[in-house]
Amino acid sequence: MTEQSVALVKKTWKLFCDIDPLLIGDVFYTRLFTGHPALRKLFPKDMKEQYAKLMSMLTTIVSRLDRLEELSQEIADMGRRHVEYGVKPSYYKLVGDALFWTLKQGLGKDWTPQVEAAWKECYTVLSDTMITAAGRQSSR
Repeated sequence: MTEQSVALVKKTWKLFCDIDPLLIGDVFYTRLFTGHPALRKLFPKDMKEQYAKLMSMLTTIVSRLDRLEELSQEIADMGRRHVEYGVKPSYYKLVGDALFWTLKQGLGKDWTPQVEAAWKECYTVLSDTMITAAGRQSSR
């Protein structure tokens, strides 16, 4: 990722985190499940803990974006775990779309074409790492 992209993601995440994490989780997963109801079965019935996990994971990733190499193993491990949950590579695009939509709603006027490009660059790096690791996991 470019330094500019990292800076934009960090800046907008800080703004976004001013929103109640339960609301963010609810909006994100509602968007995901409304568009793709078959994905609902991959998650627990009570989603409150999942909302917290989502926000915690994203906060950890964003806080360390400028040291992405330190995160690569953790991201790969997460991709391998997701295979065990039933996640398929095609789901990453669906999740990304729901994430970008949620960010856009939460950031409002701060969601600019540059911010969108930075988030897409970030998500692509992360999802590609997870998909690659998941592919290695499934071929074992």
